[in-house]
Amino acid sequence: MDSSKDMNFARLSSADSLLVAAGRDRRRGSPLNVPLVPASNFVLGTERAYARDDGTPTWEALEDIVGALEQGRSVAFASGMAGIAAVFDQLQAGSRIVLPDDCYQGVAGLAESGRQKGLWSVSRLAVDDTDGWIRACAAADLLWLESPSNPMLVVADLRAICMAPRKPSALLAVDNTFATSLNQRPLDLGADLSFQSATKFIGGHSDLLAGMVTVRRNDLLIALRGSRELRGATPGALESFLAVRGARTMALRFERAQVNAMALAERLSAHPGVECTRYPGLSSHPTHAIARDQLNGYGTIISFDVRGDAAAADAVCSRVRLIQHATSLGAVESTIERRAGIPGQTHLPPSLLRLSVGIENVDDLWADLDAALQGRE
Repeated sequence: MDSSKDMNFARLSSADSLLVAAGRDRRRGSPLNVPLVPASNFVLGTERAYARDDGTPTWEALEDIVGALEQGRSVAFASGMAGIAAVFDQLQAGSRIVLPDDCYQGVAGLAESGRQKGLWSVSRLAVDDTDGWIRACAAADLLWLESPSNPMLVVADLRAICMAPRKPSALLAVDNTFATSLNQRPLDLGADLSFQSATKFIGGHSDLLAGMVTVRRNDLLIALRGSRELRGATPGALESFLAVRGARTMALRFERAQVNAMALAERLSAHPGVECTRYPGLSSHPTHAIARDQLNGYGTIISFDVRGDAAAADAVCSRVRLIQHATSLGAVESTIERRAGIPGQTHLPPSLLRLSVGIENVDDLWADLDAALQGRE
């Protein structure tokens, strides 16, 4: 489905409207909402034959929505990692990859697995080492940026890095999961690929796995679709349906959670039980100036170090009642976890907690956090 044929999205002034309007079949008699199409194959004689090759109306609607937000063309995958793997599929043997030092462990694990097999070399750079990233553009085959980063929330100077000269065949990809298309559009800044885990803010209800890669170059669009088809990384019918439904309220959810996050970050930064608070919206954040210039908002993720050791941080997680002690992020409910306790994350401060702020009442969230930090059940 290409809803852009039926509606001029250029007339829409905001992402809020795009999220509601995009991806709909506007022909007379069509369902108002995108239907769940649980079909693996279709009657021959039309443009569709087999879902893995030709898609379904449900996941194409999801692609239309995210593509409209990013002003590109999106490819939906069965999970975020499936989308990331499709980007890595574009590399040739002997390629050079550059990753952030503060990086999602799935990306780091995929890169390391290929390095051990002799497929490519891998180097790491600090997210805020702008000069280093600019120099790397001249030699790297894939530059994978993550901004804000997970979980240290460092904001890269994407404008400067994306505009730096790079090899003709090089790809620059940005993991835009934390910022989302509402706060940042990497393709506008000069990136080749923009990635989002739709499991997070797009779906928004902790009930699906999906990944989205968005591009503007037709050759990359064809290549990503080919990788998805050959590796069977197609999104499920139910997951696509849920992601479309979740996307309709994404702007409202994100706005509320972002306001909550700013208030909680300010309160955490003044709490005696907290040693360090990281949030790009705080003036004390090392990359606050870049965030203020580059982002439309500061997001819904906070990381903070509990005063004390890992056991003290674990105790906070065990004492919260409204906030869920769980992994992942970007949903209606607030979640918290100690990241250094996860395999592959032992380089992080042992008492660091990552808080994904949801849409609950901010005073209720603060009462829960404050009590947990003070040792009250």
